[in-house]
Amino acid sequence: MARRPLPRILSTGSAQIARSRDLARAQFARSRELARTAGDSASDVLHPLITITRGLRRLATAGRRRWAETPKDKRGPLLFLVASVILVVALVPYGPLLAVITVMAAAAWQGRDRRPTEPDGPDESQLERLRALYEALVPYFSAADDPAPLYTHGGEWEKAFPEFEFDGTGRVGRLLVRYPAYFTDGEAQARARIEHLLTTKSGRGREYHFDWDEEGNELTVTVLAPLPTDIAAQRFVTTPGETVLGFTDPSGVQRTLPLTHGARQLDVPPVVWRTGIRSTEPHLLVVGQPGTGTSTLLRSIALQALQYGDVVIVEGGSTGEYACLTGRDGVLAVECGLAGALASMEWAATETERRLIAVNRARQAGNPPPEDTKRPLWLLLDRPTAFTHLAAADDRKDPLSLLQVPLRHGRAANVTVVVAEQWDTVDALSDAVRQHTRARVVLGPATAGQLESVLGAPPHTTPVADVPPGRGYARLGTGPVHRLQVPATPDPYDDATSDAHRQAVLELLPERTAPVEAERLTNLEKAEPEPEPVPVEAVVAETT
Repeated sequence: MARRPLPRILSTGSAQIARSRDLARAQFARSRELARTAGDSASDVLHPLITITRGLRRLATAGRRRWAETPKDKRGPLLFLVASVILVVALVPYGPLLAVITVMAAAAWQGRDRRPTEPDGPDESQLERLRALYEALVPYFSAADDPAPLYTHGGEWEKAFPEFEFDGTGRVGRLLVRYPAYFTDGEAQARARIEHLLTTKSGRGREYHFDWDEEGNELTVTVLAPLPTDIAAQRFVTTPGETVLGFTDPSGVQRTLPLTHGARQLDVPPVVWRTGIRSTEPHLLVVGQPGTGTSTLLRSIALQALQYGDVVIVEGGSTGEYACLTGRDGVLAVECGLAGALASMEWAATETERRLIAVNRARQAGNPPPEDTKRPLWLLLDRPTAFTHLAAADDRKDPLSLLQVPLRHGRAANVTVVVAEQWDTVDALSDAVRQHTRARVVLGPATAGQLESVLGAPPHTTPVADVPPGRGYARLGTGPVHRLQVPATPDPYDDATSDAHRQAVLELLPERTAPVEAERLTNLEKAEPEPEPVPVEAVVAETT
């Protein structure tokens, strides 16, 4: 059967449409170019007039300012002097013409563009920095069998660094690095070598953010600005179950909080930790050296937790960092000794079991959970491993062993555990603490290996040796690693605290109640006795 040709309108219609579209695009581009050329020509022609007009406006502003600054008793003689000058100029031959020329010249001088001319490209010192970076990357980004190498000794660095910026000190502030496709950017060790090299060559003492684009074979190096360290503790705009750990970079989170910073109002991106029944990271572990802000973070968490719940504080350092919270409304106990720590943690374990049983019975009866199980309970432990040695020497139970029930079943019972420990004793923490604290914070100087061992992932920034107190990294569960700056929450009873920060903490403290009696914890243990003990494991099995 013979194949019939397509109609002409079908065979040539698409070509005509494409030709018309290309013609329209060309006309539009030509029109835009003509408009831009006309605008540039008009700007060049009218530039003297624009300059003179700007100068006349500046002269008029200066005249009004001089008239306003002149005292009232001297304005009459000034007017007489101006009128005399105008009369003399009018009577002199060619006086008005010379006066107009003088005013126009003065206006042209005052209306000139005073902005400093910026160089079109980097200066000689900046060029030397870029060449040094390029030469240093040649051994890592070159191969012997590459027919067209991007990196060669003495090669063109402009192709490897298409974008770059410098800060006020002449050092690199932002750099876009292109690398060949055969570079093993999927290996952590290879990437770490490049990051270390760029950090060393670009300038030490700064934090760099590395953004690897494996698909485009590009690496963006950005110098991070320092986080604010003088934001005082205050009431944050959060909902129940949200705790602000600190502040981070704007690119790390998609939320900001309105804060008071001195006399200004700022919107700062926070690191918000969500706790409660629906939380996936119900407990927190904080690690740092002495003086890095671990106690400051626990005080900040305590002040936020007291808005909606009760707090039990166990301090293993015995430094009195939490004396300001003793006897406050909502603070059940502040313990610094072994006996008090054991009593508080035993009561916390019993309270967790009681809440689980009460919630389970209410659900089986078809009733809502009791009100006393809805109020959050916080256990804040600062250096609890200090009691481990004391308990072993006194042949008593290890306090950390009592954390297993609150850690394992705390989310269902609305109980949150926060543990702060130092680097030299972090290995003494129990397996329950390591397993159930999915939210992690590291404060102070730390190596990349230490950060990865605690956070579970390396940060995308380079840690520095000297950091202010309260500065570190945070990771919530399996999320990204954020830079963190803890709000300034010092001990208000410390003499070294500034008056502004001391007053900010004192305003957040709850009202002081009657002193805590010695038998309070004993009464709490005996409150609402159960007719028959029910194992916690059985309760959890029935609930699930």
